Amino acid sequence: MPKYVVEGGVPLNGTIRPTGNKNAALPMICATLLSDEPVTLENVPDIRDVRTLLELMVQLGCSVDWAGDHEVRIHAKEIRLGQVDRSVAARIRASILLAGPMLARAGSMILPPPGGDVIGRRRLDTHFLALQRLGARVETRGGYHLEADGLEAADIFLDEPSVTATENTVMAAALAKGTTRVRNAAAEPHVQDLCNMINALGGKISGIGTGVLEIEGVERLKGGRFRVSSDHIEVGSFIGLAAVTRGEITIQDAAVRHLDSTLLAFERLGIRCEIDGEDLKVPSNQSLEIRMDLGGHIPKIDDGPWPAFPADLTSIALVVATQCRGTILVHEKMFESRMFFADKIIGMGARIVLCDPHRAVVVGPSRLYAGVAESPDIRAGMALLIAALGADGESHIYNIQQIERGYEKIDERLRGLGGRIVREDSRGD
Repeated sequence: MPKYVVEGGVPLNGTIRPTGNKNAALPMICATLLSDEPVTLENVPDIRDVRTLLELMVQLGCSVDWAGDHEVRIHAKEIRLGQVDRSVAARIRASILLAGPMLARAGSMILPPPGGDVIGRRRLDTHFLALQRLGARVETRGGYHLEADGLEAADIFLDEPSVTATENTVMAAALAKGTTRVRNAAAEPHVQDLCNMINALGGKISGIGTGVLEIEGVERLKGGRFRVSSDHIEVGSFIGLAAVTRGEITIQDAAVRHLDSTLLAFERLGIRCEIDGEDLKVPSNQSLEIRMDLGGHIPKIDDGPWPAFPADLTSIALVVATQCRGTILVHEKMFESRMFFADKIIGMGARIVLCDPHRAVVVGPSRLYAGVAESPDIRAGMALLIAALGADGESHIYNIQQIERGYEKIDERLRGLGGRIVREDSRGD
């Protein structure tokens, strides 16, 4: 099994460009099932999760071609009904996103339980309750058996603003009869990308970027071409990377329109960024001093539904906070296992009190020392990699397939910034 060997303590400097948003590319790939014409997606990240989902698309009868650098052409002319491979579907959470478009286009789907990061319970009820409101029948027999004689519009209130449930509902409603109203909808950038793509193919969705979406069903969607936006989570990761290694990094095409809550959180940690058009620069001369709340109270960084601070950046914020002067509470509200990786950072010298599965108090700055750790999920894995790059000595990070599910060729790209990181085979360790 491969591992990263990281020599830390070196400032990372230079220019880097984020890849396309993983969490946009995955539902957009599934949405190509809604059309019987070819659809080309640009700026698709070449990562494990994308490759796995494309494998499932081929199993459903789609033709899939990498038409160019980060460009995928998908033609769902004829869909093959049946169950996709259970072992392949178990590799990614995004396999659940096949439900909505398959019901809309083919009226049937047998879906094995999806996989993905182990960061706590990730309920699927919201998906199936919404699809049932549109007329689907759902049975659970070692998986999920979904059928529909024809989807019809409904007024739907999601019991939580789930990103993937919103995406499944939107895709199913795009071809449903009538106008569907989805309230308490998620509004994250990746949801916006999906909705804009469907509109570009002839769909009729309004309210994009808000908590209320209206989807006027159409008989069919045409083919076309659409570009995936830059990954704002990668941008946040690179801001954290520059801060922890005391480097100066310019992030090109940084999707700055999606960074308001992210930049506010980093400012609370004493990190300022400079915006130049669509580029963002993290200068090297950062104060790294936590800004106290009025009255000298201990501040916090907490996540929430968009446009609040993204849950996927709480792991990065935790590591950055270890290098900042002062005390701060990091509160991850959504998943009860995401913060458990804090023990690995504590083992590297950080002063962190893990209060419970959701909250950690960080007292900084702490000098980090090299360690040996295993990546538990995509974002915690990237946080561990950032910690290793800022630590003294040589660190070894295992289970890096988790990191590579979400970050394309991250070792090569970090070496381009001066990072001392090597991907090695760990067999025999």
